[in-house]
Amino acid sequence: MSIDLQKDYFALFGLPRAFRIDREALERSYLGLQQQVHPDRHAHLPEADKRRALQWATRVNEAFQALRRPLTRARYLLELAEVDAALETNTAMSPEFLMEQMEWREAVGEASEAGDMDELDALHRRLRAQAAGIEETLAAQLDDAHDHAAAAETVRRLMFLDKLDQEIEDALAALES
Repeated sequence: MSIDLQKDYFALFGLPRAFRIDREALERSYLGLQQQVHPDRHAHLPEADKRRALQWATRVNEAFQALRRPLTRARYLLELAEVDAALETNTAMSPEFLMEQMEWREAVGEASEAGDMDELDALHRRLRAQAAGIEETLAAQLDDAHDHAAAAETVRRLMFLDKLDQEIEDALAALES
């Protein structure tokens, strides 16, 4: 068994290079590759072969983690398109979006301080619905229009929502413990 470590993540799993992916096909391909490259399957081989198997397994895991989540998949597509989205340094957003983020954070903080799990759950559902809409926009920008500049802006928005999603999950976990 040999994996071309130079292949992009989509090619590795036999998927088209697109934001819209067949998640079941990704999962099936991942499981099949994992069975082939798992280091335990190569434990009886010489050290060089064991190291290669570990490299293959690492690459398969990295690729799966990147493609399974919409945000990381979009970021990877921008990287493949050689678009420097300045995602870590360009935080310029519309005042409306920033105000909305402040309102979200305030609502999460209030629900968390009040210990209101029902409200946190409701916020979580609303946030995920909003993120799903943004993901649809990303799909249209990346797959249909091939508008990488607009997609980079949309990815930055999704990054904000992803961080907020994690804050809500952390607040829920804190209340459950």
